[in-house]
Amino acid sequence: MATIYDVAKAAGVSPKTVSRVLNGDAPVNEKTRAAVNAAMASLNYVRSNAARTMRSRRSGLVGLITGAISATPEALEPAGLPDILIVQGAQRTFAEAGMTLLITDVGRSAERVPEMVQTFLEHQVEGLIYVAEYHQKITLPPVLAGRPVVLANCFDDAGTPAVVPDDRQGEFDLVKGLIERGHRRIGFLTLPVEQVARGLRLEGYRAAHQEAGIDVDEALIEPGALIDIQHEYDRLPAALDRILAQRPAPTAICCGNDKMAMRVYALLRERGIDIPSQISVVGYDDYLMITQQLHPTLTSTRLPYRGLGSRAAERLLQLVAGGKDPGEAPIESVSGPVAWRESVQVLETQSPATTP
Repeated sequence: MATIYDVAKAAGVSPKTVSRVLNGDAPVNEKTRAAVNAAMASLNYVRSNAARTMRSRRSGLVGLITGAISATPEALEPAGLPDILIVQGAQRTFAEAGMTLLITDVGRSAERVPEMVQTFLEHQVEGLIYVAEYHQKITLPPVLAGRPVVLANCFDDAGTPAVVPDDRQGEFDLVKGLIERGHRRIGFLTLPVEQVARGLRLEGYRAAHQEAGIDVDEALIEPGALIDIQHEYDRLPAALDRILAQRPAPTAICCGNDKMAMRVYALLRERGIDIPSQISVVGYDDYLMITQQLHPTLTSTRLPYRGLGSRAAERLLQLVAGGKDPGEAPIESVSGPVAWRESVQVLETQSPATTP
């Protein structure tokens, strides 16, 4: 393998001059620069990033840990499909900043995280982003204490800078839009009670009702999913039936996510209930593989995954540069718009609809 001394000899210059060309830290005339570059090309010279890192204390590398790439064998679909958009948003921002992003995937094996963190540190990464599968609270390995770290789609109790989706605002905007379209009896099939997003979205649902001066009927709120992925929607049919049985009947149903809404479509059709003429249905996530393929197309609040990843990268770059984290608070929320589609009917009157 060619060394800097081999390059210097071939170009007829000193090793110090080759170093100046490589690092751009001192002026070199164009003729000499061309000779050095030609020598490196002819010798297939590969610069030593390790040596550069030792000199500058900067590696130009950042790490990202995610579960968005691999699939779990027992799952019905790849894990964390939307999470990959967070990775893409971060990658774009790092590329624009001239940083190289190293990515490792741990699937759903949280026990591998400390091992992956140690590997990144051994490669001299300047900072690290941890991307969670869904909005949740986590605990980072102690080895990361005091290092530049930003959390994406998650948060912790230690005050680590974090960027999360604004689930409260997203549900608020969705329910407010339904109310503005004439709906007053709005059912809500929620996420599992253990999930952070469930509570935040329920807050948004209640806040939209309160702003409109509408009392929330607690009988219209039902858990639509379980945390156990193998039996995630086992209770959905019964929960839906309880909501449909309320009087006055609901004119719209909010679903915890688009996957749940897809199943609600099938359940309503089994019961002979048409969407949206007899009842409107909305989801959450705006997972286009679902929302644009369903008939009628599904209204859904968009989770701003790429924006979330990009913002997390911006905060990490600021920390790496030695500056103050630009976030006003440790946890920063990013909201997305509602994509209104065919699954919502605009009611002509403000009165509750008749029984489907």
